[in-house]
Amino acid sequence: MNAQPRDPRTRQTFYRRDRRSVRLAREFAHEALTDWATAERSDDVLLCVSELATNALLHGVPAGRGFLLRLTLHTDGVLRVEVHDSGPGEVRIPEPTPEAEHGRGLLLVAALADKWGVGERSPGKIVWCEFAVRGDEVAVPGRLR
Repeated sequence: MNAQPRDPRTRQTFYRRDRRSVRLAREFAHEALTDWATAERSDDVLLCVSELATNALLHGVPAGRGFLLRLTLHTDGVLRVEVHDSGPGEVRIPEPTPEAEHGRGLLLVAALADKWGVGERSPGKIVWCEFAVRGDEVAVPGRLR
Protein backbone atom coordinates (compact mmCIF):
# COMPACT_ATOMS: atom_id res chain seq x y z
CA MET A 1 0.00 0.00 0.00
CA ASN A 2 1.45 3.35 -1.02
CA ALA A 3 -0.65 6.48 -0.36
CA GLN A 4 0.26 9.47 -2.51
CA PRO A 5 -1.24 12.78 -1.37
CA ARG A 6 -0.96 15.33 -4.19
CA ASP A 7 -4.02 17.54 -4.03
CA PRO A 8 -5.63 17.89 -0.60
CA ARG A 9 -8.90 16.80 -2.21
CA THR A 10 -7.50 13.70 -3.94
CA ARG A 11 -6.22 10.61 -2.23
CA GLN A 12 -5.14 7.39 -3.81
CA THR A 13 -3.43 4.20 -2.84
CA PHE A 14 -2.55 0.88 -4.41
CA TYR A 15 -3.55 -2.53 -3.06
CA ARG A 16 -2.17 -5.97 -3.80
CA ARG A 17 -4.36 -8.86 -4.87
CA ASP A 18 -5.21 -9.93 -1.32
CA ARG A 19 -8.59 -10.29 0.35
CA ARG A 20 -7.44 -8.01 3.21
CA SER A 21 -7.24 -5.22 0.64
CA VAL A 22 -11.02 -4.69 0.72
CA ARG A 23 -10.93 -3.90 4.45
CA LEU A 24 -7.87 -1.69 3.98
CA ALA A 25 -9.55 0.19 1.11
CA ARG A 26 -12.63 0.79 3.26
CA GLU A 27 -10.46 2.07 6.13
CA PHE A 28 -8.55 4.35 3.75
CA ALA A 29 -11.81 5.78 2.40
CA HIS A 30 -13.19 6.25 5.93
CA GLU A 31 -10.11 8.26 6.91
CA ALA A 32 -10.45 10.50 3.84
CA LEU A 33 -14.17 11.07 4.46
CA THR A 34 -13.45 11.96 8.07
CA ASP A 35 -10.67 14.39 7.09
CA TRP A 36 -12.95 16.00 4.50
CA ALA A 37 -15.92 16.15 6.93
CA THR A 38 -18.23 14.35 4.49
CA ALA A 39 -20.05 12.09 6.93
CA GLU A 40 -23.57 12.55 5.55
CA ARG A 41 -23.22 9.77 2.93
CA SER A 42 -20.28 7.89 4.36
CA ASP A 43 -22.14 4.58 4.82
CA ASP A 44 -23.15 4.57 1.14
CA VAL A 45 -19.67 5.56 0.00
CA LEU A 46 -17.95 2.93 2.14
CA LEU A 47 -20.29 0.17 0.93
CA CYS A 48 -19.58 1.15 -2.68
CA VAL A 49 -15.82 1.21 -2.02
CA SER A 50 -16.14 -2.33 -0.61
CA GLU A 51 -18.16 -3.56 -3.58
CA LEU A 52 -15.89 -2.02 -6.22
CA ALA A 53 -12.74 -3.28 -4.47
CA THR A 54 -14.24 -6.77 -4.14
CA ASN A 55 -15.20 -6.81 -7.82
CA ALA A 56 -11.70 -5.71 -8.78
CA LEU A 57 -10.18 -8.54 -6.76
CA LEU A 58 -12.60 -11.18 -8.02
CA HIS A 59 -12.86 -10.15 -11.66
CA GLY A 60 -10.32 -7.49 -12.59
CA VAL A 61 -6.95 -8.16 -11.00
CA PRO A 62 -4.79 -10.79 -12.67
CA ALA A 63 -2.37 -12.79 -10.51
CA GLY A 64 0.61 -10.74 -9.40
CA ARG A 65 -1.18 -7.43 -9.88
CA GLY A 66 -3.33 -5.12 -7.78
CA PHE A 67 -5.77 -2.25 -7.96
CA LEU A 68 -5.70 1.48 -7.35
CA LEU A 69 -8.33 3.26 -5.26
CA ARG A 70 -8.68 7.00 -5.93
CA LEU A 71 -11.02 9.34 -4.05
CA THR A 72 -11.55 12.89 -5.25
CA LEU A 73 -13.66 15.56 -3.57
CA HIS A 74 -14.49 18.15 -6.22
CA THR A 75 -15.10 21.78 -5.35
CA ASP A 76 -18.77 21.43 -6.34
CA GLY A 77 -19.30 18.92 -3.51
CA VAL A 78 -19.19 15.75 -5.62
CA LEU A 79 -17.15 12.84 -4.29
CA ARG A 80 -15.80 10.51 -6.97
CA VAL A 81 -14.62 6.99 -6.15
CA GLU A 82 -12.52 5.20 -8.76
CA VAL A 83 -11.14 1.67 -8.76
CA HIS A 84 -8.51 1.05 -11.44
CA ASP A 85 -7.62 -2.53 -12.36
CA SER A 86 -5.59 -4.12 -15.14
CA GLY A 87 -7.86 -7.02 -15.99
CA PRO A 88 -9.92 -7.51 -19.11
CA GLY A 89 -13.63 -7.91 -19.09
CA GLU A 90 -16.88 -6.10 -19.48
CA VAL A 91 -18.53 -4.54 -16.45
CA ARG A 92 -22.28 -5.01 -16.34
CA ILE A 93 -25.01 -5.36 -13.77
CA PRO A 94 -25.96 -9.04 -13.61
CA GLU A 95 -29.46 -10.31 -13.02
CA PRO A 96 -28.98 -12.72 -10.09
CA THR A 97 -31.69 -15.17 -9.16
CA PRO A 98 -33.18 -14.88 -5.65
CA GLU A 99 -31.16 -17.95 -4.63
CA ALA A 100 -27.84 -16.59 -5.91
CA GLU A 101 -25.20 -15.91 -3.27
CA HIS A 102 -23.22 -13.46 -5.44
CA GLY A 103 -23.82 -10.90 -8.14
CA ARG A 104 -25.42 -7.98 -6.32
CA GLY A 105 -22.42 -5.66 -5.87
CA LEU A 106 -23.03 -3.44 -8.88
CA LEU A 107 -26.76 -3.44 -8.15
CA LEU A 108 -25.91 -1.88 -4.78
CA VAL A 109 -23.52 0.63 -6.37
CA ALA A 110 -26.18 1.63 -8.93
CA ALA A 111 -28.80 2.02 -6.18
CA LEU A 112 -26.64 4.01 -3.74
CA ALA A 113 -24.48 6.22 -5.96
CA ASP A 114 -25.80 9.24 -7.84
CA LYS A 115 -23.87 8.13 -10.94
CA TRP A 116 -21.60 5.24 -11.85
CA GLY A 117 -19.84 3.98 -14.91
CA VAL A 118 -16.80 2.40 -16.50
CA GLY A 119 -13.86 4.13 -18.15
CA GLU A 120 -11.09 2.83 -20.34
CA ARG A 121 -7.57 2.20 -19.15
CA SER A 122 -4.73 0.35 -20.84
CA PRO A 123 -4.59 -2.32 -19.70
CA GLY A 124 -7.86 -2.77 -17.86
CA LYS A 125 -10.61 -0.42 -16.79
CA ILE A 126 -11.75 2.16 -14.26
CA VAL A 127 -15.02 1.56 -12.47
CA TRP A 128 -16.27 4.72 -10.79
CA CYS A 129 -19.17 6.12 -8.83
CA GLU A 130 -20.10 9.60 -7.64
CA PHE A 131 -21.96 11.04 -4.67
CA ALA A 132 -23.21 14.55 -3.99
CA VAL A 133 -21.86 15.03 -0.48
CA ARG A 134 -22.24 18.80 -0.10
CA GLY A 135 -24.45 21.43 -1.63
CA ASP A 136 -22.00 24.27 -1.06
CA GLU A 137 -18.55 24.92 -2.47
CA VAL A 138 -15.88 22.78 -0.85
CA ALA A 139 -12.99 24.62 0.76
CA VAL A 140 -9.51 23.43 -0.11
CA PRO A 141 -7.44 22.91 3.05
CA GLY A 142 -4.75 25.59 3.32
CA ARG A 143 -6.46 27.86 0.79
CA LEU A 144 -8.89 30.73 1.43
CA ARG A 145 -12.28 30.64 -0.29
